[in-house]
Amino acid sequence: MPRKHKAQDYTIVNGKEEKDAVSIEGVKLREIAFMPSTLETIDRAFTKWLDETLNIFSSGHNGFEKVPIIWAGSERSFQVKNDKNLRDDRGQLKLPIITIERTSIEKDPSKPGTVPAHAYPNGARGGTLTTARRIQQDKTNNFATADSARRRGNIDARNVGRTQLNFPRKNKKIVYETITIPLPVYINIKYSIVLKAEYRQQINEMLTPFLVETGQITQFMINYDGHTFEAFLPNDFGSETNFADMGEEERLIENKIEVRVLGYLIGAGKNEKHPKVSIRENAVQIRLPRERTIAEDDHPEKSKGRFYRE
Repeated sequence: MPRKHKAQDYTIVNGKEEKDAVSIEGVKLREIAFMPSTLETIDRAFTKWLDETLNIFSSGHNGFEKVPIIWAGSERSFQVKNDKNLRDDRGQLKLPIITIERTSIEKDPSKPGTVPAHAYPNGARGGTLTTARRIQQDKTNNFATADSARRRGNIDARNVGRTQLNFPRKNKKIVYETITIPLPVYINIKYSIVLKAEYRQQINEMLTPFLVETGQITQFMINYDGHTFEAFLPNDFGSETNFADMGEEERLIENKIEVRVLGYLIGAGKNEKHPKVSIRENAVQIRLPRERTIAEDDHPEKSKGRFYRE
């Protein structure tokens, strides 16, 4: 019966076949894009949670409409040009509205997150935390092919070796690519959310999602660009009004919500000195040159083009 040939698109490691891009022991492999985490990443994650997850609506003059969300720190000229419907003819903001402001950033060593100890970058190429390791198929295959084709045994023997390329065998020379990233730095960021409206009914409709979204706890998760951060709502939702003044000013009800986010930064952004991702390969074979090579001795038959090989 003729022998069945199997495509050599795998490497045998410890008696097991590790396929290149299919699966290992039933676990499918896939590439994951890992973006750096910056202050803007955390800001966008928090805004995404407020805008898409809560997705707050309120009753207004034109019916049940989505409440606009704006950053309090943005320039007024940008607000006017970006969305002209936010202000009326007098330049006043139309209510109801929700504003967000990042009020403080705290780096507390007593709250280090999942990485409690400090570790310095690994040389000029950077990289501290190992995130993944994969087999370098081309170089591993080169070592396997060279070992398989090498002649072995006594020179006078009839069969001195396999001398066959891609001969199925156990390969111990596995070249791995180790992927490292900068050490995450954990910080506490506080955001101030202000709900503004003219009527108590509008405030009730906007405030209710904050109270019921997390259930009986105050903790929730936010995510953006593949990063997930932990956030906490306050126990007290303060309210302020100008009803007691009995003046001619426009009715205004404000509810201020202070949210704390436990985030992390990976790298210094555009000011980072090291690569965002460092890739290193391990050594699978150590070769020592001959003494004559180290001393750079000339071969006796140098005139014939012969030399000492390393």
